[in-house]
Amino acid sequence: MSFASEFKEFALKGNVMDLAVGVIIGAAFGKIVDSIVKDLIMPIVGYIFGGLDFSNYFVMLKQPPANYAGPMTYEALTKAGVPLFAYGNFITVAVNFIILAFIIFLMVRQINKLKKATPPAPPAPTPEDVVLLRQIRDLLSK
Repeated sequence: MSFASEFKEFALKGNVMDLAVGVIIGAAFGKIVDSIVKDLIMPIVGYIFGGLDFSNYFVMLKQPPANYAGPMTYEALTKAGVPLFAYGNFITVAVNFIILAFIIFLMVRQINKLKKATPPAPPAPTPEDVVLLRQIRDLLSK
């Protein structure tokens, strides 16, 4: 079997195609959930806690260059090449992860409820030949 035909057989198998579709849908779904967390939930959390933004909590490990005149924010100092111990950014990412995990948990829980709500299919009727064989077996065992 040539390499090309072997690769074609591998790539066109159902599992590989299912995996590819799953990865693409997962990436798109990840963007949606990230937007929910960043654009809808975190502003509410920030409002509740008085506009608290953890991302600008850091410790400078080295002073900025002498000619630096920009703002003393995480983003600006990082662009200037100043090493920072950015514990606030870590807190923000951790809070986002917790919220994201909770949202995914709720969604999986809801999907599982929907799966349970569908009644199981009735068992297929026993074929007539099997019924006849059972009757013959029962008659012979008497």
